[in-house]
Amino acid sequence: MPHRLQTFYTTDVVPALQDQFKYASPYQIPKLKKIVLNRGIGDASSNSKLFESFIAEANLLTGQKCVVTKSKKAIAGFQLRQDVPVGISVTLRGERMYAFLDRLIHLAFPRIRDFQGISTSSFDGCGNYNLGLREQLMFPELDYESVEQLRGMDICIVTTASTNEEGLQLLQGFGMPFQRGDEPA
Repeated sequence: MPHRLQTFYTTDVVPALQDQFKYASPYQIPKLKKIVLNRGIGDASSNSKLFESFIAEANLLTGQKCVVTKSKKAIAGFQLRQDVPVGISVTLRGERMYAFLDRLIHLAFPRIRDFQGISTSSFDGCGNYNLGLREQLMFPELDYESVEQLRGMDICIVTTASTNEEGLQLLQGFGMPFQRGDEPA
């Protein structure tokens, strides 16, 4: 059964994009490909309890197991050895991607204090959008008492849009709360 945001995309967003950009083929209409969550663990690599709590939080937020990224080489200036965990990453596709985007837009963003919207200047030139969150407590799945340490995360929303304007219209169609009067670069 498709997620409600996915059915909203096919019934409302696709016709709106078709009318606005006058695509010759329905395959040119932009859509979401994937959402990637990255989280650096910092000094938690030496604290296994904290590291396990970060993994459990990411698994709870996304509904799937995360991948631990390890350092490729040793860097003495950062006191980093080779093959030490430095971050975690989750790639969401399909129904889980739409479910996470729905929770991000309708549950997490409204819980941010003094939220004025997200900037439109974080597009990469190819229609993909990157955003960073300062803390994980905005998600209602996480209990304040169970959080060991406040740590942010990076979210990359990858689309099939070829320009920033197409990507902006796609995400606005989903209801992404962009700042008013802010134009994409």
